Amino acid sequence: MTALKFAERLRDLVGGVDVLLSDIWGVVHNGLVAFPDACAALRSFREQGGTVILITNAPRPADSVQRQLRKLQVPDDTYDAIVSSGDLTRNFISGHPGQKIFWIGPERDSAIHRGLDAPIVPLDRADYIVCTGLFDDETESAENYRAMLLTARERKLTLICANPDIVVERGDRLIYCAGAVAELYAELGGEAIFYGKPHRPIYERAMTLAAAQRRQTVPLNRVLAIGDSVRTDLTGAHGFGVDCLFVARGIHAEQFEGLDQLDPASVQELFGHPPRALMRELKW
Repeated sequence: MTALKFAERLRDLVGGVDVLLSDIWGVVHNGLVAFPDACAALRSFREQGGTVILITNAPRPADSVQRQLRKLQVPDDTYDAIVSSGDLTRNFISGHPGQKIFWIGPERDSAIHRGLDAPIVPLDRADYIVCTGLFDDETESAENYRAMLLTARERKLTLICANPDIVVERGDRLIYCAGAVAELYAELGGEAIFYGKPHRPIYERAMTLAAAQRRQTVPLNRVLAIGDSVRTDLTGAHGFGVDCLFVARGIHAEQFEGLDQLDPASVQELFGHPPRALMRELKW
């Protein structure tokens, strides 16, 4: 195995690349503020004729994600389109009209079922569960849901996870996401279906949007994914068959201290399938 390749600038990596599939949270913003250099880098790639699809495990529809990006002052010209795990979850819900949902998640994620034929009911009346996050991600962890999940398992309910992330940054803190609850449910023997990275459907949707934007199918060897999570971004890109630029400023920042001194065996243990290159933060 070769040593990690470190890159200072995105422009040194995009020769022969037509499409960037960029993560949002941890790459473009940290939940509180946008990263201006990252936004400028994606915009510069577009100005050179490239296409940028933002690909996110946000448990909300793309239009809701865009509203959040605007509040954080991420310019619209940073990207061409957004695909979210929330969109894919809504597709599942709309495909099961009239079935009753027990919803786990904060009120801010209510767009996940808005306008759909999916009554929200207590757990003992539900046909399945949709998890978009924790009720209170400031104070709770997945363990707070153990008793509830054991009850759901006894009823053999399927849990639809609208955000496979375990944690994300919020400012300088890490908070738990829906993936933590869904993984616990699976450990307890329940059936969990995950929409979003690292699972293939979200990448297929992103490539459909890219092809529509470019008016032609894009070969995977002309695609570069960008992300900050080994579990979702790097694993998902590898599984889909595209290279990945790994941004180390995000959720793994503490693990990556002294990364440039790691031996190949340690790199293999940390990454599994090493990225095409690594950057501290995204810059043009």
